[in-house]
Amino acid sequence: MTTPLRTVVHLMRHGEVHNPDGVLYGRLPEFHLSELGRQMAHLTAAHLADHDITLVVASPLERAQETAEPVARAHGLPILTDSRLIEAGNHFEGKGVAGGQNVFKQISMFPKLINPFSPSWGEPYVKIAERMTAAVHDARERAAGHEAVLVSHQLPVWTMRNVMEGRRLWHDPRRRECTLASLTTLTFVGEELESVTYSEPAASLLPQAKGPAGA
Repeated sequence: MTTPLRTVVHLMRHGEVHNPDGVLYGRLPEFHLSELGRQMAHLTAAHLADHDITLVVASPLERAQETAEPVARAHGLPILTDSRLIEAGNHFEGKGVAGGQNVFKQISMFPKLINPFSPSWGEPYVKIAERMTAAVHDARERAAGHEAVLVSHQLPVWTMRNVMEGRRLWHDPRRRECTLASLTTLTFVGEELESVTYSEPAASLLPQAKGPAGA
């Protein structure tokens, strides 16, 4: 009888982004890592340096690609791009409401805030869960018996963790456990989930105040 392979999929959130105007950048292009964000990416890459990583995949957004770069370089791997790892769509994209600031100050925004369960302000949680689940299981198959790193964004990573731990998808954004450059690690035996763990290799660089959005 063949023993099922143990495979590890690390969901990594990107590092800090240069965003002096406090824009909820969402899927907008040309939002790159700050210098601090690059340091965060390198710290997490150093944490993973002795891991058996055979696959590195990133969201198409610049901040995710830049975060993936030191991980991929350390293991001599290319960065593959998967659009299923992209940030959640958000109706407030491009507005100065990163971290939830000022969102209640504009009456025009109120209709998009009425339903936190779907949510009414952006891509449905169930859709995020579907695409992230598919991306994770594809990576699990491609890296079978080894480890994969998938670089994504706070809400998609947190949604996937809720799926894996059997929790409801709607939640208070302020309570997400998914800091900058953090790792949410899924360990599988065969196709079955064995464990979910969380770590913050770049914790020493985290700003004192960090909002949930943007991400």
